[in-house]
Amino acid sequence: MSTGFKETFTLKGEQLLNKIKELIEEGNVRKISIHDKEGKEIMSFPLTIGVVGAVLAPVLAAVGALAALIGECTISVERDEVK
Repeated sequence: MSTGFKETFTLKGEQLLNKIKELIEEGNVRKISIHDKEGKEIMSFPLTIGVVGAVLAPVLAAVGALAALIGECTISVERDEVK
């Protein structure tokens, strides 16, 4: 069982989609959770190795729609530890 670590970013809605895409490209992200400014989880999705392209398109579309609706949000990122 691999151990990982969490990071948290606070963003404005319009920055959300770009940050999610950037994190996906990094490749060592295991799970992304999006929270509103009160801390309530709005969306969460796991990322596994090899999940790209068409599989992520619906998730990115949902994140884009969400970004248009919310102001400030926080994303929590679970990463795999780099060995």
